[in-house]
Amino acid sequence: MKKNKTLYICYFGLREPLVQTQVIPYLREIAKGGVKPYLLTFEPDLRSWSKEKIEDSRRKLASEGIEWHFLKYHKRPSVPATAFDILCGTWFIWRKNRKEKFDVLHARVHVPMLMAVLARILSLHKPKILFDIRGFFPEEYVDSGVWKANGWLYRSAKIIEKWLLREANGFVVLTEKARSILFPESKETGLDKFNRPVEVIPCCVDAARFQNLNHHNQSEKVNGKPVFIYVGSFGSWYLTDKMIEFLSFAHRQYPEAFTIILTQRDVEKAKAQLTKAGLNPDSFIVRSVAPEEIPEYASKASVAISFIKTCYSKQASSPTKFAEYLYCGLPVVSNSGVGDLDELIEKEKVGVILREFTQDGYSKALEEIIALSKDETCRERCRRVAREYFDLERIGGERYRRIYRRLLQ
Repeated sequence: MKKNKTLYICYFGLREPLVQTQVIPYLREIAKGGVKPYLLTFEPDLRSWSKEKIEDSRRKLASEGIEWHFLKYHKRPSVPATAFDILCGTWFIWRKNRKEKFDVLHARVHVPMLMAVLARILSLHKPKILFDIRGFFPEEYVDSGVWKANGWLYRSAKIIEKWLLREANGFVVLTEKARSILFPESKETGLDKFNRPVEVIPCCVDAARFQNLNHHNQSEKVNGKPVFIYVGSFGSWYLTDKMIEFLSFAHRQYPEAFTIILTQRDVEKAKAQLTKAGLNPDSFIVRSVAPEEIPEYASKASVAISFIKTCYSKQASSPTKFAEYLYCGLPVVSNSGVGDLDELIEKEKVGVILREFTQDGYSKALEEIIALSKDETCRERCRRVAREYFDLERIGGERYRRIYRRLLQ
């Protein structure tokens, strides 16, 4: 029997943590449904990557049934560089589709979606297109200050977005809030008003990464000094200054407290900011670690922190770190207004919502999260919620396989 084929188009490089922890695991799950996955990435720094290592990566993916191809990513000047990448991507997809006759073009966010639509227009063989929306791309650029609100770039992007939404054969969004904004009619039936399938698939996590945690060691930490952990970038969407304010307040209230910061970049900057905020250098560590090392560090913590800028576009956001924290058995202090987190935290009692960035707000949230972290049932409850809402195979994999089945009917 002929095997269905999908080309997953990703506007990131293969070595990006997001690709390693999200894209490739999802492709493995899609492959379990009898679909042969092909992957196209855009690589930003090929000079630092030897031909031998590239071939090693290609062989490793091939051993998992994934055929990997890549194009060079161009960064500057921003708009012309992206336009050039779109042309290159469209040409590659068109040529590859002539040969492979894909059943599905799986476009991760808007730029790959534009490539997929243009390539299909040019092709005699017309694959289905799955628009993996992930976030509100035009609004994200406005909310981050890159584009002017209602400027020509934003208006142009919204016109193109409407066209892409019309051209898609199915959709994936990260949150129920995003679904309610874009496809409210799909909540009951799983189909939009044109009978196209819609799935809500939050950023899921492979439970196997967290199976070997030292849970006994975790219990000792909870009953002793509070240990805070933050995993992720500094700046951009992340409210670094507010997080440091909170940590400074927490260390004053609990002089024995300890903080762990894991970030890919800005290690020295983070150390300087923590020291400037009054934290003793002996009371924190800042490390750059590989994704596979995060669970071991998290096993030493008792409270996790996730502060993200609240804005319109973040209604569509599902922070991967939140799921990872829960898998580690950690209750989370999160500010309000990010994706579906408010409802989940309150319903399942797996954290505390920080309502305002004030001394009173910090005091209330800190008191509640410390009490929660000492609750003997909290850690297992966090892990249960992680399995129920964010499990890679049972949630992410099953929902991706389901939408593929619908597309391929």
